Amino acid sequence: MANSREFLENYKRIEPALCRPFIIAEAGVNHEGKMDNAKRLVDEAAEGGAQAIKFQSYKAETLASKNSPAYWDTTKESTLSQYELFKKHDSFWKKEFVELKEYCDKVGIEFISTPFDIESATYLNDLVTSYKISSSDITNFPFIDYIARFGKPIFLSTGASYIWEIQQAVDIMEARGCPNCLLHCILNYPTPDENANLGMITDLKKRFPDSVIGYSDHTLPKEMEMLKMAFLLGAVVIEKHFTFDKTLPGNDHYHAMDVHDLKNFQKLMDETFAYLGSFQKVSIEAEEISRRNARRSLVAATDIPAGTTLEPTMVTWKRPAFGISVKHHDEVIGLVTKTAIAKDDIFYWSLLEGK
Repeated sequence: MANSREFLENYKRIEPALCRPFIIAEAGVNHEGKMDNAKRLVDEAAEGGAQAIKFQSYKAETLASKNSPAYWDTTKESTLSQYELFKKHDSFWKKEFVELKEYCDKVGIEFISTPFDIESATYLNDLVTSYKISSSDITNFPFIDYIARFGKPIFLSTGASYIWEIQQAVDIMEARGCPNCLLHCILNYPTPDENANLGMITDLKKRFPDSVIGYSDHTLPKEMEMLKMAFLLGAVVIEKHFTFDKTLPGNDHYHAMDVHDLKNFQKLMDETFAYLGSFQKVSIEAEEISRRNARRSLVAATDIPAGTTLEPTMVTWKRPAFGISVKHHDEVIGLVTKTAIAKDDIFYWSLLEGK
């Protein structure tokens, strides 16, 4: 499987329908500040078949003011301040991410991280093939432009945004020559199924034909049908929060998928591609008997003596398709029968001659 840069740069050159989705396991800060947990997330994301695992790089002091209110389900994560929550999970920095990048290379999965400030964006340039920008920064034009200056592909989530806001961000990335992937996203944690609005994927595809379109999911994983539906609507990049234990309290564990969910999604994709079959319209071998028996031939509508010039009232069409195809009806009218043809007999070219 290609890395994210190769996928985004080459996607438009191949038939989109032939692409299995590029899966990003969004580990975020579900490592809880422990390297063993982070490496476990890497191992299980790779085991589940994700092409990339993504973390988040930030410091609470540069991300949120101390009076920033919560925007998540406080029955699942009781912290009421963004600053206080982010402070719990901002211990990983360049040293830790260098170690994680090296571990990802060893395991065979791509390392990605979302920067939330200039410093992390800068040091990540040595570690990532592509950047991810959060929905929360879609109007942070100076930050988008700073990242775009590195010239690497950018995944941009579009949660809680309008088309003109997305367009302004895309304009910045395109001005810097950055391939981009726009991820449909609903900025609820978690997102109720009825709020998923997967139909918005089709609007993004229509309005941004030069962008790759994907989906960043915040619904509860359940049977992973939401991701399958998103793919069938055109999302060829799938990002979903990832954890090693969905029962852990707080933060992003409660709406994340785990390795079992990821494997289930891979199974759904196997089944989906089996059902999709060929992407070129042809008649398959299993239909051959139907082509012969269910289509129609030209048939004598009445007894016809030898030497008769055929008129429209003498010819009808019935199954099977062993004889002259009904598509040649107009060519047959006016030909002469070589032999007598009984009513309901099938016409063959060998029984007719020109005028």
